Amino acid sequence: MATETKTLDPVCGMTVDAEKALPSNPPKVVERAGKTFYFCSAGCMQKFSADPEKYLAPKPSAAPAQVGMAVATPVAVAKPVAATAVEWTCPMHPQIVRTGPGSCPICGMALEPRTLTAVVTEDPELRNMTRRFWLSLAFTIPLLLIAMADLLPGAPLKHGIGAGRLALIQLALATIPVLWGGWPFFERAAMSLRTRNLNMFTLIGLGVAVAYSYSVVATLAPQLFPPALRGATGQPDVYYEVAAAITVLVLLGQVLELRARSQTGTAIRALLDLAPKMATRIRAAGSDESIPLEHVEVGDRLRVRPGEKVPVDGVVLEGESAVDESMVTGEAIPTGKIAGARVIGATVNGTGALVIRAERVGSETLLAQIVRMVSEAQRSRAPIQSLADQVAGYFVPVVIAVAAVAFAVWFIWGPEPRLAHAMVSAVAVLIIACPCALGLATPMAIMVATGSGAHAGVLIRNAEALELMEKIDTLVVDKTGTLTEGHPKLAQVVALGSVNENEMLRLVASVERASEHPLAAAIARGAEERGIKLAPPSEFRSVTGKGVVAQVDGREVAIGNQALFEELKVDAAEVERRAEELRHDGQTVMLVAIDGKPGGVIAVADPIKASTAEALRMLKEDGLRVVMLTGDSQATAEAVAHKLGITEFHAGVLPEKKLEVVKGLQAQGRKVAMAGDGINDAPALAQADVGIAMGTGTDVAMESGGITLVKGDLRGIVRARRLSRATMRNIRQNLFFAFIYNVL
Repeated sequence: MATETKTLDPVCGMTVDAEKALPSNPPKVVERAGKTFYFCSAGCMQKFSADPEKYLAPKPSAAPAQVGMAVATPVAVAKPVAATAVEWTCPMHPQIVRTGPGSCPICGMALEPRTLTAVVTEDPELRNMTRRFWLSLAFTIPLLLIAMADLLPGAPLKHGIGAGRLALIQLALATIPVLWGGWPFFERAAMSLRTRNLNMFTLIGLGVAVAYSYSVVATLAPQLFPPALRGATGQPDVYYEVAAAITVLVLLGQVLELRARSQTGTAIRALLDLAPKMATRIRAAGSDESIPLEHVEVGDRLRVRPGEKVPVDGVVLEGESAVDESMVTGEAIPTGKIAGARVIGATVNGTGALVIRAERVGSETLLAQIVRMVSEAQRSRAPIQSLADQVAGYFVPVVIAVAAVAFAVWFIWGPEPRLAHAMVSAVAVLIIACPCALGLATPMAIMVATGSGAHAGVLIRNAEALELMEKIDTLVVDKTGTLTEGHPKLAQVVALGSVNENEMLRLVASVERASEHPLAAAIARGAEERGIKLAPPSEFRSVTGKGVVAQVDGREVAIGNQALFEELKVDAAEVERRAEELRHDGQTVMLVAIDGKPGGVIAVADPIKASTAEALRMLKEDGLRVVMLTGDSQATAEAVAHKLGITEFHAGVLPEKKLEVVKGLQAQGRKVAMAGDGINDAPALAQADVGIAMGTGTDVAMESGGITLVKGDLRGIVRARRLSRATMRNIRQNLFFAFIYNVL
């Protein structure tokens, strides 16, 4: 890699000595679009890697991508396939970004495309390595048979053909596997020495080169070796089969690694391919037209026929059906959809026909966000991975030193022929101690874990969140939208007068239908769900701060608080007593008067999610301390906390207070996870050791969290902890056995 002696840090503007930035551990270097940038510190390098465009010349904005088209990860804005220049990056060192395939200058691993599309394209690196492997194997098998023939009694091949001719045959057979098959490893080894980033390919290249070169000299110029090394045949021993076999085995490892890495792309392409290619748009005149998915715009009315996939995220305008949402929620039972219900792109419509309004298209759909988050997480690095990098960085020079010592010891004190024994010992150390597994121990486990999590409805945005999840001991949860469903519903209808509950609800809902208040909408919606037909109200008037009064079917209906009853001179004693009981249960209560007499009370509440109680029980059994935060009143908070068995909670908190609570717990030495769904939760989500966003919440919350629960089900936190434990256990096992094997 060409370097200049002095250059500027693009983040802070400081002058950087490139010769010092490159060999530092880790190297403070980022390659992007064919240009190399050097940094004064790791902090500046991280800022640049997180958002390169911020520090480079501004570029024209690109059109948003459509699902099924290119989705760029992690920083570039997604673009349509035709306009996207595919960037290649190293899975181990994401700061390395190039415009084409190649090898990482730091670790030597093959670069992989940073941009994935639904179109399946062949991996050129995998194709290249596979071809090299099979051809090299074809030459290596007879080479191994020839070498093993020396173990037969009387060494028939050597005596029948002659030691010199047999060595030439082995030279011919070994040249293709070593020089052609192993050429990529020699290139990577040379780059590692040039950039002073010693890695596993340094050992591979050095070991194979030494074994092959020694054998070539022994074959073509045996007279250079002392008689003691040439033996009775006059031909020194050669090690072509060692060089060729090692090359073939490393090629096999590369093929297996590239195939494993390609499975990640395959899984993401399968997600992209879930989206339909076409959508049916309803024209202004009412006729249908079939259009490509990428032509759908926000606000379009789309028809979804029975059995079709929902094209984009939207809201049902007309129709009724059941939609299979298992691809995002994991639930096998279809979800009923009526007017006003939200639908998710790529889910499958059942037997009913729907008309929907497109609300999120292209890269904004939930499917595209899932793809992007999975891609970013699979390329992210866990803190434990830096340990593997450091071990590998120190391990390579140590191995080379051990090989040199082994050579010297055998050459000075070993039995005759000393040079041969010394050479074999040194090459053995170089090859056997190759730390290939150290480099793969972490990224492979992260890839598998993030993929498994996505299938279970747990989206892991970065590997650090996955690693820290097992260490969490305190869970801070927002109430509204996290523990509860997040929107008010009709909870109770209590008739205390001569009118029965259904009739009272009909009268009240008929009045409230004219109001835009969320609680009024909840009452009207509750009546409709019970199949109650509403009547048009008349003489509707709103009494500021007290309630509303209207005429329905000739009856005067008043809905409000005690002040309204006082104004209308209605006795509120009995209804107020019943209302107070419901308020203690965390419900919002409205008093009802009909024809100037007490009619009863109607209560609206934000219902607790059906899965919340079980989730909290499982989390407590797992040893987590649960703290609830809410902006609601103390009474409501107490009611919810009592129902769920939460002993620690804070009511009436603002966003900055939530942030303070998280900081306070961290100051006590707690490892804190914060679960929330709203914009007001975002600061606390970002401050927590692990932020957990509800997939049913806002985009800001999801961007602030390290983990997103697609369905908003807190049981996903239990799944995430189990996944974290299993992944970290696997990584530690990988690192342990890889290191112990190399040490032995």
